[in-house]
Amino acid sequence: MGRLQRIGGAWTLAAAVVLTMASTVTTRARAEVAAADPIDAAMRACLARSDMSSTTGQLQCMDTARLGWQAALNTAWEQLLAKVPPTRRKPWEDVQTRWQASRDAQAPLLDAVFATRQGAMYQLAEADMQLQPVRDRALSLRSAVAGAATGAAAPVRPRPCTADALCEHATFDMNRYYRRLQAKLPARARPTLVRAQRAWTAYLDAASAVTDESGRVDIIGARVATLKRLSETIGNG
Repeated sequence: MGRLQRIGGAWTLAAAVVLTMASTVTTRARAEVAAADPIDAAMRACLARSDMSSTTGQLQCMDTARLGWQAALNTAWEQLLAKVPPTRRKPWEDVQTRWQASRDAQAPLLDAVFATRQGAMYQLAEADMQLQPVRDRALSLRSAVAGAATGAAAPVRPRPCTADALCEHATFDMNRYYRRLQAKLPARARPTLVRAQRAWTAYLDAASAVTDESGRVDIIGARVATLKRLSETIGNG
């Protein structure tokens, strides 16, 4: 993670947050944010303000952005439900329910990892990891809304992962970082990882009904990035 940088008299997360956004946003969402999104722009401006230079201020900037992306997510979700044919609505509802469950299960894991670290940098890093999944999901739903608005056909359901080399490779990386994180977690915290991964797997399974193979690899790739970051962040407990 990049260290905090002082710009214009304010401590900002220029390296830590912006680079994380660039690395976790999915392939399909990149076109959606080719021009800076107002929520991101507002967060960067907030982080650069001298009166928000304290850790509390920086956390407030990031939480405001998270709430902004949550509102964007809710709006995109309502738009999607209004546009998809009734026969395709149930799979989308299942995905959204599983995504929310996965996010809820992730929270105790983040707490367990960051409990092994002290300092403002790690408080900000945890806030970033709470923000990014909401941002990514909002962008994914926006992309789905755009596809539904153009009358795009339903995606071709992915083949089994064992028949898709990209999926197999991404899954191999994911399992590698999962094992690394599991080995570093204190024994008492390992159940949080098991529950988080189980919830994420249920989300991936549900998402396979509304995405294609490229989209599935995007989802797995985001999970790889999350587990890698956590395995590199965790301390000695």
